[in-house]
Amino acid sequence: MKYTSVFALLAAPVFADGPVVENVTVDGDRFSVTLSHPDTGWDHYADGWEVLDADGNSLGIRELLHPHETEQPFTRSLSGVIVPEEATVVYVRARCNVDGWSDELFEVVLTE
Repeated sequence: MKYTSVFALLAAPVFADGPVVENVTVDGDRFSVTLSHPDTGWDHYADGWEVLDADGNSLGIRELLHPHETEQPFTRSLSGVIVPEEATVVYVRARCNVDGWSDELFEVVLTE
C-alpha cells in the first residue's frame, strides 16, 4: 500500500528525559522516524522505536545500536512494516536503555 500523505499528531505530553518521536514519514512499507533524546553515551541513550496498530499490536521494531549524543534529533528507517489495508492510523513509540518504552504515542494518520 502506498501512502501519499501522512499527518502526525503528538498524543501525549512531552517529558524532559524520555525519548521523543518528532516526526514520522511512511512510504509503502518503509517508516522513517525522527527521534530526539538527551543521549549521554552508552549509559543512557534512545535504543529503539516501534510501530503499533490501533489495538497496540507491534507491526515492527527498529533497534538502535549506539548512542547519538552529537546527532540530535536523528532519523532512522525500517522497511518491511506491513500495515493492514484497513488501517487508518498507526502509532509510534520510542524506547531508551534506562527508562524502557515511553508511554508517549505519536499518532500517524494514514491516507492513500
